[in-house]
Amino acid sequence: MTATVAQAARAVLDASDPLAKVTAARRAAREWRLGRLDFAFDVTMPDEPARPPVPELLPPNRMPKRGKGGSERGRVALIHALAHIEFVAIDLAFDLIGRFGAQFPRAFTDDWMRVGADEAMHFALLDRRLKQLGSQYGAMPAHAGLWEAATATADDAAARLAVVPMVLEARGLDVTPTTIARFEAVGDQATAAILGRIFRDEIVHVRAGTRWFESLCAARGIDSRAEWRALLDRYFRGTVKPPFNDSARETAGLTRDYYESLAAG
Repeated sequence: MTATVAQAARAVLDASDPLAKVTAARRAAREWRLGRLDFAFDVTMPDEPARPPVPELLPPNRMPKRGKGGSERGRVALIHALAHIEFVAIDLAFDLIGRFGAQFPRAFTDDWMRVGADEAMHFALLDRRLKQLGSQYGAMPAHAGLWEAATATADDAAARLAVVPMVLEARGLDVTPTTIARFEAVGDQATAAILGRIFRDEIVHVRAGTRWFESLCAARGIDSRAEWRALLDRYFRGTVKPPFNDSARETAGLTRDYYESLAAG
C-alpha cells in the first residue's frame, strides 16, 4: 500500500529522537519528490509533536543567560538555541503540510516538503557544529514556547502562514546577519558559514509563506495586507518591531507595506 503525504508528515511529528526526526523529514521529502506518496490526507496531525527527553524545555523567564557573546561558552549556547529553533521548525513545516495541505494545490506540498528538508539539514549542521565544539543538542535547556504559534493557529491556514513564515521566520532575516558578524568577529568562520546558508534558505521560506498567504487571500477576495495585520492582532502574542532587514524581506516578497505601519503602531 502506498504511503500518503499525511502519513509521511505524521511520521516526522511522531519521531522524538533528533536523528530519527531528521531522517523521517529527509525521507518524506525524497519520497514526495520521487512521486511515491499519494496526495492524500488520511491521518490527523498531533496537537504536540514528540520531543526527546533533552533538552529541558523552560519558559523564557527561566532560560539561563548565555554569557558574553565573544566567549566560547556564549557561542555554544547561541548555537544550541539556534539548533532548537531549527528542530522545532522541522515539525512546523510538516505540520503545515499534514494539517493544511488538502486546502491547497500540490505545489503547496512541493514547497513545504523542500522547506522541511531544509530545516532538517539546518538542524543537522548546527548539531554537528555543537559536537565539534564539545557539546551537543540537548546539553542545555531550550525555549519551551516555540510551538505556541502552531497551537494558536491550528485551525486556520492563513493564520499559520501569517504568523510562522511571515513573522517568526522573517525575524530571522532581520537578526541573522548580525549574528553572522558576531561569529566572524571571533574567527568562527565555520559557524558563520552555516548561518549564511540558513539565512539564504530563510529568504526562500519566507517567500513561500508570503506567496501562499497572498494566494489564499486572493481566493477569499480579501486584501492580504489588512488580513495579515488582523490575524496578527488575533493570533500573535508578540510584537513586530524594528530593526528590519528591508532588503531581505523585499526579496522574500514581504514588502514594507505589510509591516511598517504595524511596527510604527
